[in-house]
Amino acid sequence: MANKKLKMHYKRILLKLSGEALMGEKQYGIDSNRLNEYAEEIKEVVEKGIEVAIVIGGGNIFRGLAGAATGMDRVQADHMGMLATVINGLALQSALEMNGVQTRLQSAIKINEVAEPFIRRRAMRHLEKGRVVIFGGGTGNPYFTTDSAAVLRAIEIEADVILKGTRVDGIYTADPEKDKNATKFDSISFHDVLKKGLKVMDTTAFTLSQENELPIVVFDMNKKGNLLKIVDGQTIGTTVNV
Repeated sequence: MANKKLKMHYKRILLKLSGEALMGEKQYGIDSNRLNEYAEEIKEVVEKGIEVAIVIGGGNIFRGLAGAATGMDRVQADHMGMLATVINGLALQSALEMNGVQTRLQSAIKINEVAEPFIRRRAMRHLEKGRVVIFGGGTGNPYFTTDSAAVLRAIEIEADVILKGTRVDGIYTADPEKDKNATKFDSISFHDVLKKGLKVMDTTAFTLSQENELPIVVFDMNKKGNLLKIVDGQTIGTTVNV
């Protein structure tokens, strides 16, 4: 295991994945090929001695806001969204363990037969032992996004950075799919993101990250090798910092 001796840019990361990312080529649900690709990418990083925690969204199964928009009670809809993140967490845990990566799933809502309850010290102990920890169930509260959950958990476990894996390769001056003149930032301050009105995360999550001086890297998770390059200190995507 000589490669564990390599000095990496980050020691402990929190990877935020959207639920939609798990759909892959599908319109709904979980694409097993995409799941396996992600598991392989995460395994590479773990083998370098990086401690990895993951927060996953639920938009591929159910999104609370969408349910509320159709007249459903918002709290009820958000509870459904939280359960969707646990389903995704189980799927990712299974894919990681099939790739030989020890993984623990912790849920913010108690489902003891399915996942451990979220206990901060236990999560940190798992990470120190080289296990991947997946946080499901969002924050356990309605009205909070999984981005907020990702920032909250990252702060709690004292992660060095949040890596937000998306379909785009960073933050642009405008939507690159709509404006061909849009240019990408390699790095940008929290202040400038707010001043320019750029969309990185929802306001609650973004402000929490800013107040705790937790850097965010927005990058394309679907490009093979990107995750490893980031933890190695290469400039991939856009870094938001103080």
